[in-house]
Amino acid sequence: MSAQTAAVKRSADLCTGPFFKKIVLYTLPIIATGLLQLLFNAADLVVVGRYAGKEAVAAVGATGALINLIVNLFMGLSVGSGVLVAQGIGAGDDDMVHRTVHTSFPAAFFGGILLTFVGVGFAPSLLHLMDTPDDVINLSALYMRIYFAGIIPMLLYNFGASILRAAGDTKSPLIFLSVAGVVNVVLNLVFVTQLHMSVAGVALATALSQLLSCVLVLIKLTHRRDACRLVWNKLKIYPSALWKIARIGLPAGIQGSLFSISNVIIQSSINGFGSVAMSGNASAGNIEGFVYVSMNAFHQTAMNFMGQNMGARKYENFGKILRICLLSVGTVGIVLGGGCYLFAEQLLSIYLGTEVDAITYGITRMSYVCLTYFLCGLMDVMSGMLRGMGASLVPMLVTVLGVCGMRLGWIFTIFQMEGYHTLPCLYISYPISWIVTFVALLVCFLVVKHRLAKRVTVAAQAV
Repeated sequence: MSAQTAAVKRSADLCTGPFFKKIVLYTLPIIATGLLQLLFNAADLVVVGRYAGKEAVAAVGATGALINLIVNLFMGLSVGSGVLVAQGIGAGDDDMVHRTVHTSFPAAFFGGILLTFVGVGFAPSLLHLMDTPDDVINLSALYMRIYFAGIIPMLLYNFGASILRAAGDTKSPLIFLSVAGVVNVVLNLVFVTQLHMSVAGVALATALSQLLSCVLVLIKLTHRRDACRLVWNKLKIYPSALWKIARIGLPAGIQGSLFSISNVIIQSSINGFGSVAMSGNASAGNIEGFVYVSMNAFHQTAMNFMGQNMGARKYENFGKILRICLLSVGTVGIVLGGGCYLFAEQLLSIYLGTEVDAITYGITRMSYVCLTYFLCGLMDVMSGMLRGMGASLVPMLVTVLGVCGMRLGWIFTIFQMEGYHTLPCLYISYPISWIVTFVALLVCFLVVKHRLAKRVTVAAQAV
């Protein structure tokens, strides 16, 4: 039996058809996992909105874009780990998989230490830079400090989950987050309603539930019987593996961080409309998050399917995977985005109760973002396809220019004009940037695919 055949038997085979059924079955647990992960923050907003008031909702919501900006760089490295593991499995290279796994966790740990220092030490200063209103900034800083005090388990979990998915196991992360999600909701209610801890309570509940999911994913990896098995006394940073992780993961992380810069600036612009607009925007954004993670699951699917097929050099499968993922993500985005907008008032009232003005602000955002969200899903699938092929720098550059550049240009030009300094004008920049970036990424995919096909032809002629 060949090394490649043995590797496939130990891990899920993502290189042979029929692909539609495999992609759907692979993606559904990722969607469910993402939804549960979002419930952490949703539970925070719902509980504080019901029991601590709209100022607490605004305080938690004001931290989202800033937290993503700080964390995304290291989260990108987990993408690099997953792609390398997938490619190693496809190629039957157990040594590459082993080195990637045992480099990933020390990198996550030391990255978490750095993030803890930044988040805990500089929270008030960073929130001031975002023009966070005085009536919520102290609560926002408190939430951020507790959140970042528990950032190391969150990073370790995400690296572990990325490795499991690359090996074809999408069910275990779902189970772990199901358990952690229940714990998070229970602790939210205890800390806020019984101990009256407000935003500190929801932040602490989130940190403790993330610690639980981290422990569960690490235990799972120590009990695997393939090259993905985690052996504690073999943990070390292999320079070659770290370089490969960084080569794929850093562009993804930089893209995420730069992507978040535009969101931070947009959040700062929204802050200028007051705490009522902030709470409506935060609640709408949280609802939209459920649509986003459902679509983003296809980004992860495309990336890991492409990774294994790239490692196995089955280039003929690329087009099939692309068509299925684009059709699936477009359908999910249209159905869920349209559904959320249709029931926008009822969904927003879960977060905001009877705050009519805040609900109106939330509906305004959803009319521009939710209804067009499928465009973001199409864009993300193209990015995942390219990353799975190992071309991580390309989607970073295209997305930075297409999304970040366009949004920043929009904010500092059109949005500043008299008569256009409105929230609808701000929100319309989202779908415009998604369309432009999707088209550019599709062209890049076709170019990279053509080059691979040409390389195969040249190699065949040489033989």
